[in-house]
Order: sequence, then C-alpha cells, then structure tokens
Amino acid sequence: MAFTTKTDFEARAATRLAAVDAVFEAPLYTDYDLNPDWPAPAAASFRKAAVLVGLIDRGDDYNVLLTLRPETMSSHAGQVAFPGGRLEPGETLLQAALREAHEEVGIDPVTVRVLGQGDTYLTGSGFAISPFVGILPADFVPVPHTSEVADVFETPLSFLMDAANHQRHEREFRGALRAYYAMPHNGRYIWGATAGMLKSLYDRLYGSIDT
Repeated sequence: MAFTTKTDFEARAATRLAAVDAVFEAPLYTDYDLNPDWPAPAAASFRKAAVLVGLIDRGDDYNVLLTLRPETMSSHAGQVAFPGGRLEPGETLLQAALREAHEEVGIDPVTVRVLGQGDTYLTGSGFAISPFVGILPADFVPVPHTSEVADVFETPLSFLMDAANHQRHEREFRGALRAYYAMPHNGRYIWGATAGMLKSLYDRLYGSIDT
C-alpha cells in the first residue's frame, strides 16, 4: 500500500501511531538492521533525542519539511535531517522535538498539530531518536538557524510513503560496506537515519506492524 489521501493518512496516524511520549521497550528499527555483522550496543547506552516530522498542506498532498545539516556539524554533517536534537534535562521527548524545531527553522510550537509518535530509532552514532508527526500551518515560512541548518526544503509525503521509492544503498564506512535506506528525490539524497525513520513510519501506517 501507499499514501492515497491526506484524510486516509491522518486516520491511519490516529490509530497506528503511539500516544505522545510513549515508552518503547524495544525499538523496531535501527541503523543495524541491514548490517547484522555490525554489533549494536545496549539500547540503554544510547542518548535520547527527538525530531519533528513536520507536514505542510499542499493541496492534494502533504509535504515533509526537511533540512540539510552543515558540513561543519560534529555528527551527521552534510546529511538531510528532520528538525530535532538531543533531550535536555527536565524535557519530555515532545518538548525537545518542538524546541529544536523552533531553534533550527523557526517553527512556533503552539502552531503544530501533533498526530502522534513514531517508533524509536537507534542510530549508528549512538542516538535513540523519537520522531513526532505534526502538521504545520500552510503558510509556514522557515527561518533557518545558519549554524545548524544549511538549507530547508520540502519533499512530497506521497513520494516518501511509497515503498517503490525505498531503496537499499551501500557505502564504505570504517573499512567495511554498510547498507542503509535511501529515498533520492529531486536532487536531494535522503538517506541514513532520516530514511530509516521514514521507512519505519511507512511500515507503521501502511505495513503489517501491529499497534
């Protein structure tokens, strides 16, 4: 199956996404899934982070707001990413996602209609990322923080929620080939953890994962 209408997507999100700030005992997706020879550390050792999968109404479709990280970043430099970052003391996961989205691209937290929380994703860089799906105002204009965001762009949700566009790529990393998901679109290379979280969202909403 694949994305058909915005109404159908929201109905699926309402019944298949988790309640906000749910606790996942065993994340369903990790950077290690496609690399069984790459031993994953214990989940408890991962640093908590959260991202916002921001959707913007574009008529018959939603567009997903994505950023390009600067080449100067200490982790995931030059990669396509959702707005988001590490959990700070005293924050909930949702608060972290909204705070980071505000800091990075100027999203006002009170304007986000949160649909739910996706499955936690473990990255090879040591983060346990909680993605939150939320609808942004149709007239939202990004204001990127230049030290954290090199560019901001949109990709159609219908493209990302279509299994035909979920590719398996490989590249050399620390002397060995590593596999990962990629969803190239319109000159943008969406890959790694971001593509993995989108694949997880697709499987949660359109696949056979039980709620």
